[in-house]
Amino acid sequence: MTSTEKRLEIGVTVEILEELYDKYNNREYLHPDPLEVVYRYCDPGDREIVGLVAASLAYGNVKQIIRSVDNALGRMGESPYAFLSELSENEIPVYFDGFRHRFTTGDELARLLVGVKNAIRKYGSLRDLFAASISIDDNSIVPAITSWTAELTAGFEEGCSYLLPSPSRGSACKRINLFLKWMVRRDEIDPGVWSGISPALLIIPLDTHMHRICAAIGLTSRKQANLKTALEITDKFRLLAPDDPTKYDFAITRLGIRDDASPDEFIAACR
Repeated sequence: MTSTEKRLEIGVTVEILEELYDKYNNREYLHPDPLEVVYRYCDPGDREIVGLVAASLAYGNVKQIIRSVDNALGRMGESPYAFLSELSENEIPVYFDGFRHRFTTGDELARLLVGVKNAIRKYGSLRDLFAASISIDDNSIVPAITSWTAELTAGFEEGCSYLLPSPSRGSACKRINLFLKWMVRRDEIDPGVWSGISPALLIIPLDTHMHRICAAIGLTSRKQANLKTALEITDKFRLLAPDDPTKYDFAITRLGIRDDASPDEFIAACR
C-alpha cells in the first residue's frame, strides 16, 4: 500500500507522524511524566515494579501523580524489589498507612503490591508472568492482559480494581497499556525493560485526550474511549507501523500539553 493509499484509508500519512515523532520523542520532553520516575532505577526488577506503580497511579493532574508516585516509592526504600521480597504479605500494608492518591487508598496500593510480590515469587518477574499469559492461539493481546491482571489483583474482592482494571469489562485499560508500552518498547522515551515480547502486540494507551485527537484525524468515529475504540485506533496505526503500532503515542500526547505543540495545527496538517 502506498503512502497516498494509506492516507486515504486512515487520514494521516507516515511523513506527518514521523515529523511529530522526530520532534517530540526525545528525552528532553519527558518531564513532566510519570515515566521519568522509572529512569531513576537501574535494575530491571526495580524498574518493572516502579513502572507498574507509576502507571497505576497515572490518573489526574500529572504533578500530583508524580508526587504520589514519589510518596509510594519513598515508603519502599532504595529497592522496591528488595522491599517486596523481604516483607511478608501482612507487613506490606503497614508501610502504606495514610497513603492516598485521589480515591486510591494505601490499602488498595498495598493489596496490588502483595499481588506483585506473589506473582514474582511464582513466576520470577512481572515480565515472566506476562509472557506466560500469552498464547499462540490468541489473535489479540487482550486475553493475555486479562489473565495477567487477574493474577495481580487476586487479592481484591471483585477480582480487579481501579488501579488495574480488566479489559474483560470493556475498559480501554489505558494505564495497563501505558505500562506495557514502557516495558516492551525501546527508544529514546520508552526504556524497554522486558525482552522477548513484540511491540507489534501492544495496544494504544487510550484516554480522552488521545481519543479526541484520533477522532479528529479520522482514526475512529466511535464516541467512547473504551477497549473497542482503543483496538480500532491501534489497528489504524498498525497500517502505518505494523511492527510498532504504539510508536507515535508519546509524540501525539505532547499535543496540547506543550505550549509549542498545537493539536489544531496537527489536525489541520492531517486533512
